[in-house]
Amino acid sequence: MEALVKTPLSDWNRSHGAKMVPFAGFDMPVQYASILAEHEQTRKKAAVFDICHMGEFYLSGPGAAAALGTAVTHDLDTLAPGKCRYGFLLNEAGGVVDDLIIYCLAPDSYMLVVNGARIAVDFETVKARLPRQGLSFVDASAETAKIDLQGPLAYDVLAARLPGDFSGLKYFNFSFVDFAGEKLMVSRTGYTGELGYELFLPATKAVELWEALVADPRVAPAGLGARDTLRLEMGYPLYGQDLDEEHTPAEAGYGWLLASPAEYVGKAGAGAIRDKLVSLEIPGRRSARHGDAVLDRNGVKVGVVTSASFGPSLGHAVALAYVDAAAAEAKEFRIQAARTELPAVKRALPFYKAGTARKSVGA
Repeated sequence: MEALVKTPLSDWNRSHGAKMVPFAGFDMPVQYASILAEHEQTRKKAAVFDICHMGEFYLSGPGAAAALGTAVTHDLDTLAPGKCRYGFLLNEAGGVVDDLIIYCLAPDSYMLVVNGARIAVDFETVKARLPRQGLSFVDASAETAKIDLQGPLAYDVLAARLPGDFSGLKYFNFSFVDFAGEKLMVSRTGYTGELGYELFLPATKAVELWEALVADPRVAPAGLGARDTLRLEMGYPLYGQDLDEEHTPAEAGYGWLLASPAEYVGKAGAGAIRDKLVSLEIPGRRSARHGDAVLDRNGVKVGVVTSASFGPSLGHAVALAYVDAAAAEAKEFRIQAARTELPAVKRALPFYKAGTARKSVGA
């Protein structure tokens, strides 16, 4: 059995009672107090998440924008310094190798943030699509820490605990401040639906920043369990479940992100639709599970559940599922769970509509 990779916060997590689990090859906290408590903490106050398993790559040099534009779906022509954008790395057929956020640091200078389970695959895939000479492409994942501060009080905590003025930082924008003698990137993004900031800094300073944040009485640590229920209430996809190499971005509902004018790898197939990722509301607390069959009104299997959970902020269960495109326009389905069939109704996303991600902050 391969040894798990520790994050810069693994020892802190264990010493403070976190329940640890393997995730994407890393030793990660699934919960500290309880998933429900951490979910509520994030929705009502603020929580910090150890997201140090994510990968960070740096690309720079003359022609970096043009070269990267052929490797990913992001429209880099309209991505100005100080802004970041969500998009995809595709295979030749248009399937999703990974979903990632690209940060424009300066003209022809970028940071790519990728999923932890895909670091090696993504790095080699992008590298193979770049010119052999003239560009610097570096995997800085091992030296970089990533801490997410999420919740309606996140700005107030940030303003109290870090130097700098973040009142003008808009959604999917970022800036830099000094922290403990090192450069800290503050990006206003997130995966919970709440006002949030993703904080990138050298791994050696991770514990110091983490402790500065959890020292605030408005903050508590939260694990992967709450991260999953929070993102699912928003309908945000998880790579390896709702996104994979067998499905295109269009099938996952992200066809609108494929408008880059560049001829990127996989562009011809990226808009193909055989299945559709649908969002399902399930009455009651009983949840479906990943892999459960989705049936039409006649009991015919038309799809499979990719993600499912009880939604603590909703009071009922929800799910995402790939359904045959021909059957996806139906409003009602049934899910074949372990011991029973669960009724499911298709709903528009997000399931949770009171998120604060885009709220105005500061004076």
